[in-house]
Amino acid sequence: MIEQPMGRPAPALQDAPAGRTVIGDPAAVKIAAIAARSVPGVHALGPGAGRALGAIRDAVGANDLAHGVKVEVGQTQLAVDISLVADYGFPLNALADAVRAAVYEALTDLVGLEVIEVNIEVLDVHIQPAAESKAADKPRPTGASSLKQPVE
Repeated sequence: MIEQPMGRPAPALQDAPAGRTVIGDPAAVKIAAIAARSVPGVHALGPGAGRALGAIRDAVGANDLAHGVKVEVGQTQLAVDISLVADYGFPLNALADAVRAAVYEALTDLVGLEVIEVNIEVLDVHIQPAAESKAADKPRPTGASSLKQPVE
């Protein structure tokens, strides 16, 4: 048995039998999603309704990495579409370029196919709510309505 450091493939043996390797779409999608999420300024992947469901899945430990990522894998090439929500304050074009570069590098290194395009769609900008504004937004009872007693 040949032991290799983590992330490094074992060298091909000279007398090893030939065969075919197929990279499935789900494998490429997960690699692209992990690479995209690793870029600072990416708040979430996918549209809002899916993010809400994703939060529920995360809470119960059933994370769906494929949300917001589509990959088309061919024989020698692949193409990627990513939908994301950016954190407020990050320049969107620069963020898209950084995500594109991270996804391109991860797929090229880990999948070994030619990445022909990485399309980025910025769906929304997430604004971090201030802790004090949450308390201010709660409805407060007015003096008159809080003093009324139920009629018997």
